[in-house]
Amino acid sequence: MNVILLEKVQNLGELGDVVSVKPGYARNYLIPQGKAKPATPDNLAEFEARRAELERLAAEQLAAAQADYEKLHGQVFTITATAGDEGKLFGSVGTHDIAEKLGEAGFQVERKQVRMPEGAIRHVGTYEIDVALHPDVVATITVDVQPENQA
Repeated sequence: MNVILLEKVQNLGELGDVVSVKPGYARNYLIPQGKAKPATPDNLAEFEARRAELERLAAEQLAAAQADYEKLHGQVFTITATAGDEGKLFGSVGTHDIAEKLGEAGFQVERKQVRMPEGAIRHVGTYEIDVALHPDVVATITVDVQPENQA
């Protein structure tokens, strides 16, 4: 199925590209999320009429992401969790916990933007985590997992 991309999609294409994707990917993800439209002649004409507006919006989003990158990159966030004597956590620290901590610090980050390629954190320590603010802008933060003080 051919679709017109209305924004940059990682590993797929740029704004305005006409790409061929599997029908399920287009129907279930790209079109409902507003990231693409079917590549019909009417939609192509409508896209060309709106191209300048969409490019301006994309540039604004990129500028906002770069501003957030300047504030966020290199920051250290401390998360406390219950841990055993050897430093193994009871449970884990995942994307939800990190996104919540960033929210408390004033950054609007969804959990799907937090990238943890090695999975959830299960031990006390310091970890480098990537936060995808935009397809072109990825900030690296440090998460310091500390054991809770048990009385």
